[in-house]
Order: sequence, then C-alpha cells, then structure tokens
Amino acid sequence: MKNIPHKFCRTTRREFLWQAGCGFFGSALTYMLDKDGFFIPKAEAASPISPFDVKPSHFPLRAKRCIFLFMVGGPSQMDTFDPKPELNKLHGTEHDFGQLNSISQKPKGTLKGSPFKFSKHGQSGTEVSELFPNVAEHVDDMAILKSVLADSAAHGAASLQMNTGYIRQGFPSVGSWAMYGLGCETQNLPGFVVLVNGAPYSGAQNWSSGFMPSAYQGVVFNGNGVPIRNLNPASRASAEDQRRQLDLLNKFNGMHQESCPMNTELYARINSYELAFRMQSHAPEAVNLKTEDAKTKALYGVEEPDTDAFGRSCLLSRRLVERGVRFVQIFHSNWDTHGDNDNRHRTLCRQTDKPIAGLLSDLKQRGLLDETLVIWGGEFGRTPIGGTNDKGGRDHHAAGFTMWMAGGGIKGGLAYGKTDDLGFHAIEGKVHLHDLHATVLHQMGVNHEKLTFFHAGRNHRLTDVHGNVVKEILA
Repeated sequence: MKNIPHKFCRTTRREFLWQAGCGFFGSALTYMLDKDGFFIPKAEAASPISPFDVKPSHFPLRAKRCIFLFMVGGPSQMDTFDPKPELNKLHGTEHDFGQLNSISQKPKGTLKGSPFKFSKHGQSGTEVSELFPNVAEHVDDMAILKSVLADSAAHGAASLQMNTGYIRQGFPSVGSWAMYGLGCETQNLPGFVVLVNGAPYSGAQNWSSGFMPSAYQGVVFNGNGVPIRNLNPASRASAEDQRRQLDLLNKFNGMHQESCPMNTELYARINSYELAFRMQSHAPEAVNLKTEDAKTKALYGVEEPDTDAFGRSCLLSRRLVERGVRFVQIFHSNWDTHGDNDNRHRTLCRQTDKPIAGLLSDLKQRGLLDETLVIWGGEFGRTPIGGTNDKGGRDHHAAGFTMWMAGGGIKGGLAYGKTDDLGFHAIEGKVHLHDLHATVLHQMGVNHEKLTFFHAGRNHRLTDVHGNVVKEILA
C-alpha cells in the first residue's frame, strides 16, 4: 500500500512547523525589541500632545517663522539674478553641454542670451535684472544662491523634491516638518498655511504631511475672495451649542482613542475639530485685509491690476506670521516658459516684483524680518538653450539655478555660488536641495539630523541621509 503522509491544512507536519517557526521567531523578536525600547519613537509620535503646542528647539532659533515664495514652473536664472554676458555674446550659436537629460531638458541646441539689462544695487553692488526693480532695492538683506542643484528636470518630481526632499510621493513637506519639530505659537490658526495663486505641479502633495499625522499638513487659504471656505457653521447654532456638541464628540472619540492609542489619525481629527472651532472666532480678523490702511495696501500693490492677486497673498502672509503661524507658502503660477520666455517673464515679474518688495519692506518696518525667513525660487531654473526667435523659450534645468533667502539670520548683500559662463553647470559653492532644507531647519533652531519621524521600520528625515548647512550664508 502506498504511503501517504498525514497532512494538516493541506500541509505536512514538517512543512507546518517549518512555516510556523517564522511566526515564533517574529513574536520573540518583537518582544525583545519592545523591551529594548525600539518602538518608543512610534509611541511618542502618537502621544497625546497637541501638534500645535510649542516644542523646544535644538538650539536658539534665528527664524521663528518662514514664508516660502514658490514660483511654479521655474523662473529663468539668467534673466533675473544670474547675469551671463558671455552667453549674450554667443547668442545664436550652437552648443552641446553633453548628455544630462535627467537634470536638463535641452542640453544641446542654439544659445539664447538675455535681452534684459542688469545693474548693481545696494551697498553690496549685487547685480539684479531690470525685471525686478523693486526687489533689487532689498539686495542688502538677501543672500542670492546662484548654484542650486536638484535631481530632476520634470515638474512633478522636482516640485516634490523642493517641498518634501524626495522626488517621489508620500513624504512630509518642509512646512509639516517645521510644525512637527517646533509646534505653533498660535492655537487659533493653523501652524502651516498655503496660499495658491495658480496650482503647482503635483498638487496637494506639495504641502502634504505624508506619513505624519494629518494635523501637520498645510491648510489652504484663498489669496483672493473668501480666504477660508466653510468657516461659518452651516446651521445657526450658537457658539455655546457648538461647544457642547464638540465636547460630546470629543468624549466619544476619546473613549475610542483609549482603545487604540496608536491611531494618530484619530487624534489629529480631534485636534482639527478643535482648531476649526477656534478659527471661527479668530480667523475672520486675521484674514480681513480691510483693516489695513491705504498706504500698506499700496506698498503691496493691492487694488492695482497687475499686482492685486499676489499682493493680497503677500499681505495676508505677513498678517499670518505676525499672529504666530509658523510656516506660510505662497504659490505663483506659471513660470514654465517653453515659449515666449521674454514677454512672459516681463508679465510674471511685474505681477510679483512690487508685492515681494512690499513684503520685505513691511516685515522690516515692523521688526519681523530678523525673525522671519523669506525664501524665493521655483522647482528648478531654465536652460541657456532657447534659439534666436523673439518668441523663443527656455526649457527645464536643474543642473544649476538661482534661489534667494532673506531675513531670519541670513547674511544680506551676498551672492553665493557660481554657474559657468553660460549659466548651465553649478561650478562653485554648490547647494543641493538637501543642503537648502538643512539650512532652513537650522535657522529655525532645528538640527536636520536629529529631527526624525519613525515610519515603516526606520527613522526618516527631511534630508534623508544627506544635507549640510550652508554656513557661509549665515549672519
């Protein structure tokens, strides 16, 4: 008679024990790791501390708050803050920079010089394009970084890296890291606010909290019209009735929270309800630009045809940081000038020049600039390749482009780094986006190597395993 081995669950006893051994080992390993405190970071991330509470910084912070002026699509460095006279001389000639398709969309073709004049400004003698006459008046407060590097010349990936440190989705944004690490000085407004004047590539991923609790994500305000949608209650319930309803809801949520303390999403939802209730009383005043005098509105270009929209966002950003908001990001679109680069830059700079200068002036007059870090830039720059047609454009370029920073302990009147004579390669003082992020966190009192969040089995950082603070630009 044929010997048929006994089977359990369609598996031999030997196979069953072999497979179950992994489970025995995993259970034992989990117990030992827990005893060693391996899972404590996760528990701390879910601990019942309000995400809005102010947290101690690693060292004295120079910037209590940050405003990031994000130029969606990528402004042209050689038309704005990085003059290239040699490129102008070679305008119309053919050039091949080599195969760099991942970080430059067009490394080969006809060189396009800039039609815009550059002149020196301030005591520092920093050169700025005629496109930014008002911003140029503030060069002595600015550090212009001319050698910024990124890893992608594709809008979506580059936008994500500029805002989250990674070229792929799912990671927390810079504002979320600032909120997570420092909390917020106000309990009545979100700590991280986003103002959208033209949708950015990759959308809400740019201000997402990624794998962190959703309480740390950016809250979108409207720069024009009603700043905060659905702020007022749908019913005519009194504040007292709303408070009682919210207390009852919090009681039930709290009971459920006790049974699953690791559920960070539930705790974030509880905090969101509480914040929404407080905002009904405090946010209307914060976003009411009618209380600003005519002189201040004129400083930002409010109620002027070209500058009204962006001017309102810049003025609102000042009001928000003045009231304790930690991080404000303003998106302005669209600088993706594949065609008609010159005329489009004239229009885009005209829309933003006066509001940005007004913001810097207003912050300085109010004594806020020293404690407010202002950042300007896009997800990358543009190519020196562009042809000779008056309507010609420039393409995506991440091998060397320009950003600037002001206030918040940044050394003013400084032009840092250098690109080659044609504006293609960063050749001196290279600043990768990881270095930029490390510097932003440093000015906000945070060591980028120590600010971590435990997720998927390891500690994550905004700068991953990279990044160095650019100490040369610090005051």
